Formats: sequence, structure tokens, C-alpha cells
Amino acid sequence: MPSIQSKMMNMAAEIAVDPEKRRRALIYSLVTVSGTLAATFYAGRLSASNASRSRSPSDESVESTKKRRKMIDPLFLKQFRFLLKIMIPGLFTKEVGIIAIHSLILICRTFLTIYVAALEGKMVKCIVQKDMKAFFWQLAKWEAIALPATFVNSMIRFFESHIGLALRSRLTEHAYKEYFADQTYYQVSNLDSRLLNADQCLTEDITMFSQSVAHLYSHLTKPVLDIALITLTLVSYARRRGSGKSIIFPMILGSFVVSATARILKAVSPRFGSMVAEEAKRKGHLRYLHSRIITNRLFHNEEIAFYNGHEAENKQLHGAYQKLKEQMSLIYKKRVFYIMMEQFLMKYVWSGAGMTMIALPILTAINPTTASGKLLEDEPDGGVSERTRGFTMAKNLLVNSADAAERLMTSYKEIVELAGYTSRVYEMFNVFREVKKGQYQRTEPENADGSKIKRRLERFDTSKITGVIRFSDDGSIVLNEVPIVTPNGDTVVKSMSIHIVPGMHTLITGPNGCGKSSLFRILGMLWPVYRGELHMPKKDKMYLIPQRPYMTLGTLRDQVIYPHTAWQMKRRGVKDDDLAKILAKVHLSHIVEREGGWDAKSDWMDVLSGGEKQRMGLARVFYHMPQYALLDECTSAVSIDVEGDIYQAIKDAGITLLTVTHRPSLWKFHTHLLRYDGEGGYEMSEMLGDTEEERLSLNDERAKLEDRLRNINKLLGDDEEYVSSNDE
Repeated sequence: MPSIQSKMMNMAAEIAVDPEKRRRALIYSLVTVSGTLAATFYAGRLSASNASRSRSPSDESVESTKKRRKMIDPLFLKQFRFLLKIMIPGLFTKEVGIIAIHSLILICRTFLTIYVAALEGKMVKCIVQKDMKAFFWQLAKWEAIALPATFVNSMIRFFESHIGLALRSRLTEHAYKEYFADQTYYQVSNLDSRLLNADQCLTEDITMFSQSVAHLYSHLTKPVLDIALITLTLVSYARRRGSGKSIIFPMILGSFVVSATARILKAVSPRFGSMVAEEAKRKGHLRYLHSRIITNRLFHNEEIAFYNGHEAENKQLHGAYQKLKEQMSLIYKKRVFYIMMEQFLMKYVWSGAGMTMIALPILTAINPTTASGKLLEDEPDGGVSERTRGFTMAKNLLVNSADAAERLMTSYKEIVELAGYTSRVYEMFNVFREVKKGQYQRTEPENADGSKIKRRLERFDTSKITGVIRFSDDGSIVLNEVPIVTPNGDTVVKSMSIHIVPGMHTLITGPNGCGKSSLFRILGMLWPVYRGELHMPKKDKMYLIPQRPYMTLGTLRDQVIYPHTAWQMKRRGVKDDDLAKILAKVHLSHIVEREGGWDAKSDWMDVLSGGEKQRMGLARVFYHMPQYALLDECTSAVSIDVEGDIYQAIKDAGITLLTVTHRPSLWKFHTHLLRYDGEGGYEMSEMLGDTEEERLSLNDERAKLEDRLRNINKLLGDDEEYVSSNDE
């Protein structure tokens, strides 16, 4: 049974021979063109009206401020230019070289397309002429060109992937540099609430953005080259055949159909950019919830198991997945009508217009000639084979050109999706840049009904940072009217003024949530100094040991010298024997033999017990030998006798203690007391040789007075909800 393509070729040959059929075909073509234009116009009006009816009231409010959506949002261009400068920092870079090679391969691929189309036309001519020898010769050429063609296709995919990897590497390196500079990683997670899933932005979002850029470049450059070079080839071919004057109308028709299709698809295209960005956000939240369960170091899945909290965690995961599912379903539903309109325009409307464009130059040619200059009518077969060859070549080239135009049309949807990834990555870098300047934004806590939670603590304006930090030459710590403010903006202490010099071993006490650990965060430059002046030693003169010390990935040696590396340790002249003496001071000498030596590698967060991890943190104090040791409940899992030995060794080493603790046994190692009352006040006093029993009795008396004051407040009706950040 003959195929549709063979029937079309036979019909074209009959039209080329019979002048009467040629005239009828011309009339039919004009009717087809008119119908195509009318259908395209009607489809555009219908899709636009349907889109306006389907808009929600919120969409109408948005459209009232924006009369018409632009093809490319200026904000997207601004964000993309910012990221482009990071991905391609200069003209003479590796990325430019890869893109240049990729572009050259795309040009070669277009020329191969043109050559193969001309070759197929010659093969069809040989078939019509029944010239077997010439046919097999052309077939041999066609088979010979297959090897370089497949190689070029493979190279296109290879360099597209290579471009994506190169762009991703640039973005990742720059992102890591910004993320770990000036403690940005801490500020993003604790002082700012805009990036809830920084790991999602640093990994998946950057990957999707770079791959989308590389894919879009390839799928935009190749169609543009195809359309430009194929158009020049067809125009040149028509002029050589004496059909130069009849190509104007097909070119106008093709331009009109393509532009009309673009306008219609733009009108019916949903907001894929914002929807893709929201999908990525919900994916990141779901991933974050999973990480809370599987990560034992920070969020304690062991506690979830002890409390049988799997149902609560499952509810949160299920809710997050349902939100992601709803967003993905929304995107799929929005694509249905868009794909229907896209297929109608590009498959059927374009096919009718394409057949008209192919037929008109053949039907209207006056005294057409062959490539050698002879009239087609003088050919032995009346020019049938030559017309068939021209028809086949033009059809193949127009099919490739139509595919290229279709890729350009569909690329609009990819550009919109790229805008979503661009917005996510740009927002990440923007947050990094703003937190470095001290510009933080946090989401206010809300009740279940959406109302703001009423706070008992005084609110502080965190939008302005006027405090000054200076490094002291004598090693003293001076706070002059410095407020202690939590990341939520709660004022723990309105104004603190204290003076600590080396040798003033200070014990810090007070009820929970009063700001004891907050002082350490300010001294560690983790929290900003919103007002007043802070004089302090340089950061390398202070070392903080929290209640749960961090154990890094690496060897046992790395745990003692953290954050130094083995190379830095050797540069300081410290040997493993010196580290062994340090472990002896904290009663951990047995660890080296038990774990298999200094080069042993393990998951130390799980291998070491709670007390061993705390003593390992204290060992770092003896290695770094700071001027001040900031100890925040760092011996809660250590026995009292071992704790006393370690504290005495730290004092003997000339290190000043700043200790937050509730253990009375540590009072004797300190000379001064900084006491918070939990109501925004504090008291700095000297311990004048009181006995431990006297200190304990005084402490108990104060605690009883505080309890009585709280009872009085309750009787007076002061039972408002107390909300503050957990700064312990």
C-alpha cells in the first residue's frame, strides 16, 4: 500500500506536468492560506478569552497593575545578568571556550542537515528516472555522511552537559565562598528566616539552574542557525530555478504563522516560573523534614524513637508531601490546555502553511531551469524528476526549519521555568549579601489563627545596627551600654556595661532564657552589636566550648586540633606526643589505643560518649591556648572530680575562665560572679572568699525570693504568655 509521502510526491509530479492542475492547485492553495489565517486568528481570540475567564480574582488584581505581561520580565533579566557574571567572569575563560566549540559544532550540524536534505532530493530524482547506478552512488554518499553526523550529534550532547557542569562549578565555588565568609552560614540559619533550606539552594537549585541554562542555550542557538541557514539555502535554490519572484508570499506567510503562534502561546501560557519556584520550595521543605529524622547529630532521631513520636513526624511529612503533590498536580493541569494549543498550532496549522510554502514556488515558476541552465520543459521527462527533487529537498528543509521554529516556541516555556530557578538562586546570593551587611529579616511568630503572638519581652528595632566593635590591646572585655537582643528581636538585657580583664575568672548564672549564652554569642561575633560599644580581644584569643561539642569528620587527631588541620599543627611545631599530654589532662589517654591510633577515622559523634565528647572539647582549649575559655555548660556529663581537675589545669595554664553553669562545685574556680535576674537586669560582683556553703545558702535565699515574686505576679494577674528565644 503506497504511503502518504509517495502519494504526495506523485501528486506533485502530476501538478508539475499538467498546466490545468497547476492552476487549480494555486487556487486551492490560496483558499487554504486564507482558511489557515482565519483559524489562527480565531484560535488566538478564543484562547485569550478563555484565559481571561479562568483568571481568579487575585490574578485580576495582579493584571490590573500589569496591563500586559512582557515576553521577558526585566527583573528576570537583571537576576540572570547577575548570575551570568558569576558563571562567565570574563571573555578569556574556560566557559567561553567551551561555548565557542559547542557553537561551532552546532553550525556544522546545520550544514550537515542541508547537505543530507539535498542528498535525499537527488536520491528521489534517481528513483523517478529509474537510474539504478546513480541511486546507489547517492545512497553510498548518504551512508558515508552518517558517521560524521552521529559524531556531531554526540558532541552536541557532550558539550551541552560540559557547559552545564562548568557553569555549575562556577556557581558552586562562588556560593561556597560567600556562604562560609564572615560566618554567613550561621547568620542565614539563625538571624535570618528567608532561606529555610540553604542546602536545597546550594545543591539542587544551582544544579537545575545551570543545566537549564546549558540546555536552553543549545536549544535556542541550534534553531536560530537552522532557520537562518535553511532560509538562505531555499532562497538561493529558488532563484537558481527561476522562482525568485514567487518566494515573497511564502516567506510572508511563514513569518505571519510563526509570529501568530508565538502571540497565542504567550497569551495562554500559565505562570510556569512562579509555579516551578514554588515547587522547588516545597521540595526543599520536604527534604528538610526528612533530614530532621535521619540526622542523629542535630535533631536526635533517637529521642523520636524513645518518645514514639513517629506518628507526629509522619503527619508532618505527609502534610508536606500533600502540599508538594498539589503544586505538581496544578502544574500538570495547567500544561494540558497549553500543550493542546501548542500541538494544534505547530502540527496542523504549520503543516498546512508549510505545504503551501513548498507548492507555491513550484506552481508559479515561470520558465524554470535546471542547475545547468536548461529549461525544465526540455528535459526528457518534462522536468518531472527535477521538480520532484526540488520538492523533496524543500520539504525536508522546511520540515527541519519547522522543527527549529517549534523548538523556539516551546523554549518560551523553558525560559519561564528558568526564570523560576533564576529567582531561587539569585535570592540565595541576595540573602548572603544582605546578611553580611547586617540586614536581617525574620518571620514573626503567629498563632494558629494567623494573629501575631503577644510578647512579654520588649521588642527591639533590629533594622538598624549602630554598635561599634573594637579589638582591645590589653585583652580586656568591655561592654558599654550594649543591649542583648535575640534574633527574634526580644530584648533580654536593655543595656549591659561590664568590664572583664585577664585573670577575672567569671561565673555566669541566672534562670533559663535570661541571656547567659547570648553574651557568648555576642563575644563570638555571631550576634550583632545593635548599640553601644564592645571592646574585646581578637577572635583567636577566645575559644568557646558548648554543651554539645562538634565532632568533625576525620581522624582522631583532627578532633583534638579542630578547626586546625594536620598541616597547621605541624607548622605550629605540635607533635602527637604533645596531643597525648593534652588528652591526659582531660582523662582521655585511653582513647588513642582504644580507637586504633591518631590516624583512626570514625563517626566520632556516635563513637564517643557524651562525657568523652565534652572532654574532647575541653582538650581543644589546651591545644589552642586562648586568652579566654568560654565554657557553656560544657561539663554537664563529666564527673565532679574530673571536672575539677580540668578546671584547675585550665587556670594553671593562664587561661581566664568565663563559665556558664548551674553546678555549685565550680564556684571555687572563679573570682567574679555575673548574675542575671531573668527580668532584664544583671549584677556583676566579686566573690570575696566566701565559703561554698555560704554561697549556696545565698543562692537558695535568692531563689526563694524570686519564687515569691513570681507568685505575687500571678496573684496580680500578670500571667501573659512568656515567649522568648531559647538562648541556652
